[in-house]
Amino acid sequence: MEGCVVQILAAYLAVVAGLFPIVNPLGMAPIFLRLTTGSSDKVRAALAWRVAVGGLALMSASLFVGSYILAFFGLTVAAVQVAGGLVVIMSGWRLLQQGDDSKTREQQSFVSEDVLLTRAFYPLTMPLTVGPGAISVAITLGAKGAGSGNLLFEAIGAMLGVVTVAGTIYLSYRFAYRLLALLGQGGRDVFLRLSAFILLCLGVQIVWNGISALTGLPSS
Repeated sequence: MEGCVVQILAAYLAVVAGLFPIVNPLGMAPIFLRLTTGSSDKVRAALAWRVAVGGLALMSASLFVGSYILAFFGLTVAAVQVAGGLVVIMSGWRLLQQGDDSKTREQQSFVSEDVLLTRAFYPLTMPLTVGPGAISVAITLGAKGAGSGNLLFEAIGAMLGVVTVAGTIYLSYRFAYRLLALLGQGGRDVFLRLSAFILLCLGVQIVWNGISALTGLPSS
């Protein structure tokens, strides 16, 4: 019994430690807030829930069947990293540029709530929250866990880890406004720019990791 608990805990910690820093829900909270500017608290709550559920589904699928899906289409994790990293770069660059023009931001911010709800999966869930980095890590964790220990206990621990990460996504996005209210407007703008720049850098790193894997070059 003790061995089962240890195995579940090990799988749980591996998934949380691997996915949480890349998903980075706290760092993505200002970007979520920026993309939902002008919406009501009710709509933000609905979006936060949809993003969390969508992220849960994406991470779970990547963890348990991601390697099989890639094999079916003849794709590699490196190819996913390059293609997805480019999408992340474009998203980060667009957010960074929006921060330079307040008038344009105001015009682009106020969209209908129905339109905002349609953005729950793209771009809010993928690639901004659960992007190629998180997907590739989840696929790698799933492939490593498939050959070690009892699969049932591995799956239980991994699923609990994914649920934990998804829960942090919901809490960070649901209460993003309250979390950032203490910073003030100027502080939020600075935090947004910093988050967008980190997102841009993350995209570059993901692309480089993919290129390194494809070409055999060192990744760092």
